Amino acid sequence: MKKKIAILGICTLMVCGCGKTIPTLENGSDAVVTFENGSMISINDLYNDLKNNYALDSLMNLIDKKILEDKYKDNISSANENADITMKSLKENYGDDLLSAIQMYTSYQTVEAYRNYVYINYLQNQAVEDYAKNQITEKEMNTYYEKNIYGDVLVNHILITPNVQDNASSEDKTKAENEAKETIKTIIAKLKESQNIKETFTSLAKEYSEDSSTKEEGGSLGYINNGTLSSNYDEIVKNAFKLKDGEFSTEVITTELGYHVIFREASKEKASFDEVKDSIRETLSKNLMEEDATIGAKALQDLRKSYGMDIVDSEIKNQYATYIQNALTQKKNDSSNK
Repeated sequence: MKKKIAILGICTLMVCGCGKTIPTLENGSDAVVTFENGSMISINDLYNDLKNNYALDSLMNLIDKKILEDKYKDNISSANENADITMKSLKENYGDDLLSAIQMYTSYQTVEAYRNYVYINYLQNQAVEDYAKNQITEKEMNTYYEKNIYGDVLVNHILITPNVQDNASSEDKTKAENEAKETIKTIIAKLKESQNIKETFTSLAKEYSEDSSTKEEGGSLGYINNGTLSSNYDEIVKNAFKLKDGEFSTEVITTELGYHVIFREASKEKASFDEVKDSIRETLSKNLMEEDATIGAKALQDLRKSYGMDIVDSEIKNQYATYIQNALTQKKNDSSNK
């Protein structure tokens, strides 16, 4: 970190010149630092040191910024807005210690440098999202449509929650859970004996259900689908899709809320493939980004290639090739260790 700060200072002096005549070495190279004994450090010396130690990171930022600001012109204002909001939030959290926090927790040495990182990262994420979407095939979307897209289903439920006190022992908790499950089984048994499932379910919901918001309506959750309700209801939705209209669940359904029995009253036709195609692509691309740890490196590498990027300096070019290889290998290893 200290070395970076020192070099930044040197670079500033080199650019500004402070109005002084820049001394030169015998070979004609401009000097950046001079000593009393007459020796000097040249611009070439500085460049070679920077190239060996820091150039690749800086160059990648410059390359990506140039490419991304061209490709995502319409997103620049959003990227700036996001960066401003992020920095404002950090300022509110850290106050006058913001710079110290940035230097402590990141590799950046100025507030502006970190803001620039946030700005570029926003555009990079857009590139990764677009790349992931382009990897999704029509066949994959059709398969997902057939297996995972359903029409809305009209569902009623009865909820039984275990009567457990905060300070209850593990044995008391288990006993209360078993009692709740037995209540559900009793309800299921009564439904099996019924000649009118809808009428019986409504009556049982009013008698037993502990969901105060639905019990008086026969436990009605309305028409639901994937994502309609909070994640607490995912098991209910999943089991509802397994039933046919007019059927009820015959096994205890367990959620974070407690134990349930459900009744699928009716259903609607599912949306056409064309109607949900975009949302399917969005879902599958998000899954891909979560599953493929190399997706970010692949996306940016692909984007740079599409712009015909060619690193002229052979040494930095080799560094870049190694950097990409290491990034892909490291991310694959990270993924396999999860």
